Amino acid sequence: MKIISYNVNGIRAALKKGFLDWLKAANPDVICIQETKAHKEQLDLSLFEEAGYSYHYWFSAQKKGYSSVAILCKEKPNHIEYGTGIESMDFEGRNLRVDFDDVSIMSLYLPSGTNALRLDYKFNYMDEFQEYITNLRKEIPNLVICGDYNICHEEMDIHNPKMKGVSGFLPEERTWIGNFINGGFIDSFRYLNKDLQQYSWWSYRANARANNKGWRLDYAMVAKPLQDKIARAYILPEAKHSDHCPIALELDI
Repeated sequence: MKIISYNVNGIRAALKKGFLDWLKAANPDVICIQETKAHKEQLDLSLFEEAGYSYHYWFSAQKKGYSSVAILCKEKPNHIEYGTGIESMDFEGRNLRVDFDDVSIMSLYLPSGTNALRLDYKFNYMDEFQEYITNLRKEIPNLVICGDYNICHEEMDIHNPKMKGVSGFLPEERTWIGNFINGGFIDSFRYLNKDLQQYSWWSYRANARANNKGWRLDYAMVAKPLQDKIARAYILPEAKHSDHCPIALELDI
């Protein structure tokens, strides 16, 4: 099973940059999309169906043109879970899950901490999300949480590890994601690529992508019961429809 996660920074903009041709070539079984910045009524959904994704699910923020996640599937899931049921999280459309027989896959878009107010919201979201996942895993142990976590975990995940005062690499954020992993998840990319320094996001400023001054903010977190099923985990920097690039996970299921 090939799973891709991609923060497209606006699905309508990505479509204009050849996203669908790329998707057909990449050919995942499931793609988790973050930051669609769209409600499904604003899209021609037949385009995704023609690309082979007959089953597509959209969970959008109340505010138009903001946040929002989606999952496109080739096979029909057994169940779709929109949001978490936690009002303080769900109004921004950040969590969507599909359940199959052997695995459940979530598309996650964790908030960024662009200012003091948003940083407070991010930390609150992280706390609520941790509690939600701890309880969810009792019901669904075979869980994969793909998405933009907006956090670099280790120093090798950021081009300049001296940026300790910037949200995304704050000590408290790094501790949280470390605890999240230690609570029963595997960072699939780092699990199979112990020393590989690759990134999944680059600022639009200062020619950062061309100079590879990036951050690894996107993860495919695999619950430990699926550890032996992890076959491949890799980053796809050649895809350029966004300031992020896709990440991929292949499971032997």
